[in-house]
Amino acid sequence: MLLAMAPAAPAERDPEKQLREVRERIEGLQRSIRRDTDRRDTLSAQLRDAEENVRVARGRLGDVRKRLAASDRRLSQLMDERERTERTLREQRAALAKQLRSAYMSGREEQLKLLLSQEDPAAFGRMLVYYSYLGRARAGKIAEIQAAVAALEQAAAQEAEERERLAGLEADSREELAAVDTARAERGRALRAMNSQIRSNSDTIRKLKRDAAALEKLVADLRRALRDLPPVSGQAFEKVRGRLAWPVAGRVVSRYGQPRGGGLKWNGVLIEAGRGSEVRALYDGRVAYSDWLPGMGLLMIIDHGGYMSLYAHNEQLFKAVGDRVEGGEVVATVGDSGGRSHPGLYLEIRRGATPVDPIPWFRRPAP
Repeated sequence: MLLAMAPAAPAERDPEKQLREVRERIEGLQRSIRRDTDRRDTLSAQLRDAEENVRVARGRLGDVRKRLAASDRRLSQLMDERERTERTLREQRAALAKQLRSAYMSGREEQLKLLLSQEDPAAFGRMLVYYSYLGRARAGKIAEIQAAVAALEQAAAQEAEERERLAGLEADSREELAAVDTARAERGRALRAMNSQIRSNSDTIRKLKRDAAALEKLVADLRRALRDLPPVSGQAFEKVRGRLAWPVAGRVVSRYGQPRGGGLKWNGVLIEAGRGSEVRALYDGRVAYSDWLPGMGLLMIIDHGGYMSLYAHNEQLFKAVGDRVEGGEVVATVGDSGGRSHPGLYLEIRRGATPVDPIPWFRRPAP
């Protein structure tokens, strides 16, 4: 009776539903950050919009270039196929010509001569079978040649069609490249307008502190939002300390703990790298944030279960909130978003909400 009166154990929650709910909460955070930016800092909002235009234009250009490369490969395959067909056709024509020469040399009246001769009927029958075989072989060769000619005509038509498609993609590529240039020019104007508003060192310090506070608030909100999710599977992140690969090749220009001015210090490392360089996830995890943030630009945060890795100033983001990623997977490309004057990647590792020095986590002290 006591067992009957006890409250039923709560049913296990659906992981997919949990993930959906968490994703919706995080997307709500992203919308809130955008509204706050629009209300508080018009010039930052203009910079954000301009940098997102660059991201979109770069994404379209990358897509066109992928299709261009695929079309180029397809054209190369068609050309190889046409060359093979032409080679087969030459061989078949040569074989047929040899058969025809042989038949001509034996004489067109050879079968009639055999019929009128007084040779052994069995030998005569064998010769008739032989001539029948030669006739079928010639007919087969002619059919093969006809099929090869048809295949050659089809390959030529496909090749012409692919060349036309390739020309169209090249035109699209030029248009998208022009769109990227336009977006970057717009971004430059927005950045100059924002910098002109910063008239003194104290203005810079205030902006840095405001941006740092926005990041801290975001991390705290994300930790609350992710609390309901089951832990990330796989080896615990802390077990891979000293074994990680750097997320991008470049030069470390700012290190953890170095002063930034106004009493602020770097909470991570800044890696100078080429624009468009691939940014790879440090370790397996789930994307917790993938959007623009003041001071950080296009930012991706990956939750590793108790730890987070942050990747800022990107030009493109390839993953969305809730996506699972594997260590070494490309998640972004290096840019200068967030108002930087040179491309580079800013990287943080956080244990809970607390930043830790990233350097000891890697196999090598610098990328």
